[in-house]
Parts: sequence; structure tokens; C-alpha cells
Amino acid sequence: MACSSCSTKDGQPKGCKNNGTCGTDGCNKLTVFDWLSNMSLPNGVAPFNCVEVRFKNGRKHFFKNTENLSLSMGDVVATEASPGHDVGMVSLTGELVRVQMKKKKVKPDSEDVLKIYRKATQKDIDVWEKVREREEPIKKRARELAIKLNLSMKISDVEFQGDASKATFYYTADDRVDFRQLIKEFAREFNTRIEMRQIGLRQEASRLGGIGSCGRELCCSTWLTDFRSVSTSAARYQQLSLNPQKLAGQCGKLKCCLNYELDSYLEALKSFPRTDTKLHTKKGTAVCQKIDIFKGELWYAYEGEWMNWHKITAEQANKIISSNRKKESVGSLEEFEAQIQTEEEERPDFNNVVGQDSLTRFDKPRKRHSKQKSKRRRKPKGKSSKNG
Repeated sequence: MACSSCSTKDGQPKGCKNNGTCGTDGCNKLTVFDWLSNMSLPNGVAPFNCVEVRFKNGRKHFFKNTENLSLSMGDVVATEASPGHDVGMVSLTGELVRVQMKKKKVKPDSEDVLKIYRKATQKDIDVWEKVREREEPIKKRARELAIKLNLSMKISDVEFQGDASKATFYYTADDRVDFRQLIKEFAREFNTRIEMRQIGLRQEASRLGGIGSCGRELCCSTWLTDFRSVSTSAARYQQLSLNPQKLAGQCGKLKCCLNYELDSYLEALKSFPRTDTKLHTKKGTAVCQKIDIFKGELWYAYEGEWMNWHKITAEQANKIISSNRKKESVGSLEEFEAQIQTEEEERPDFNNVVGQDSLTRFDKPRKRHSKQKSKRRRKPKGKSSKNG
């Protein structure tokens, strides 16, 4: 069920533009399903006193519930900040928080784990909503001031603290930027404490969100939390063309999805010989031209006859290479290619017959009675006559 600010009267989504902090989890980024919520704790075990709180654009932190408040997912709380307090939404409670903290190597008794003051009052929420409305015009004005000072940086987002005591400006830059004068301009213009935080291009894309070339939301803004380095070798292993326009994502870097199937390709390539290994036959020396990882086939061409390619399997290529190492004579690639053709001819030919048969072919036919038989079964009705 979407919140009222996310949909119109007819139910069509219009976008609440809250960037992950609306009233429900329907349009939030990096939402989590608590699969331990239905499990009860053993007797004598106290519930875990830490919760996970989500802020703008999926920013999450762990906090201690020192006041033993009854918290559930979606509650708006006031948390400790430096200085003042911040306002966020509880995204996870219970034992799953312990699992997440252990996964991210955060100790519950660490000084970095701050505490929750209280559940947010209506006054806290009103102040929070007012400063959230100021973020977009302030971001526009901040970009104008950065351009005025000729700074080679891009201000991608602005986030106010819940009590309006501090504003954090997120920016991206290729080189080191001296923004001391910019901070003075910001403090004079916006009359609040300023904090500048540099983020990478991938982090910028995850905060802003968007639609990828696959037609779905960006992985970094929906579920991906760890950004691993992606190299062009991942595209080479998967036989992809090294076209930067197709391999780059919204952030301008190589797409993170290039690493998803890389392990499967590397496992499959173990059965293939190296492409720079030449095959020596009686007819001549053959050089690899192309491979098909899915079918397990390679194409070779003799030196001097580059137009004629011969298809062999990876197993046959490994057999020829082992024979070359043993200095055994090998006939030609045509012999191995003929073996493949004979094997393909012996394989049964499977045809796609989907849709050729009727769906009602096994139904029992209805019994149809002819009109003549029905007339015979009926008794004729005659008029009664009186004898006078």
C-alpha cells in the first residue's frame, strides 16, 4: 500500500520525491524484509537493543535503544547527532540487526553506535518536513555559487539534519578542490552549519537513482550496497565488444552487472585452450579466430588462408595441443570438422510442435441426437372424438 503523497486519487503513482523517506516502504530504496520477525526468542534471552535507522537516499546507521522504546519498522525517531539530533525512520529491528552488524563488522558497544533519544514528536516532524522542502532550492543555489567561484566540482545532493542545525552538501570532483571560500558563501547565504562530503560517481548514482539500459532501476539504488571494482577484462572474458558507450552505466563507470556472471564464464573457460596457442598439423599451422563459450566450439584458420575458418570443439583442440607437445603428427582440421558434422547428423532432429495440436483434442465429444430420432421417440397426440 503506497502512501497518500505517492499516488493520486485514481491510484496512479505520481512520485512523492521524498527520496526514500516517505511514510511507507513502498517507494524506499534498499528496503529489507525481516525474515526473523516471526521467530520468538528463547526464555531468558533479552531482545537486541540496537536498531537500524534509515535517512535520506538510503543512508543507514545503527543506533542503541537505551530507553527500551517499543519500536517497529516505519517509526519516525529522533536520534543522536553531532551537534543536536537527527530524524530518521526505523528500517530494521530485532535479531536481524545483530546479523547485519556482524556482517558489517560493527560492534554494539562501539562509540560510533549512537543512541536514540525518543520517538519523534509532531514538532520534530514539522521541522523535519520544512527543512526537507528547502533542500531542492538550496541545491540549485549552491550550484550557482560553485559555478561563480569557478570550482571544478558538481554538487549532486543536499541533506539537512532533522533539527535544521546542519546541512550536508554531497559533491563529486575529479581533483582536489579548495572550497574554503565556498563554505563561507554557503554559511552567509543559507545561515546554517555547512559540511562538505565528497562521494564517488557510483555513490552519486546510487543516491540519485535512475533507470538502466536494461529497463530496470539501478542496482546501486535498489539492492547493491558494496561497490566492487570492474575492469575491462571482465568484458573480454565474456566476449563483449569494448564499446565504452554500451559498457558504461549512468555513473560513467563500467557497469556493475559485468561482474555478475563473470565467475561462470571463468569456470567455463577452464576447458578451453588459450587463444594464442597455435595448432600444428600436416596441412599447416592454424590460429584461433573466434570461440563460442556456450557451445564449446572454436574456429581456426590456417596461416595464409585467413578467409577459410574451420570449426572444432574445445575437446578436439586440447587433443591436438597434447599431440603437438608429444610431437605426434596430426592430419588436418578438416578431419576433426568432418567428425563434428557426422555427430550432428546422427543426433535426433527435435521439432518445435508447440501450438500445432488442439487443446481440446482429449475432450469427449458431445452426443448429438438427430431430429428424426427425436421425432420417432415422441408419441403422436390425436384429438378425442365422440361417437354420437
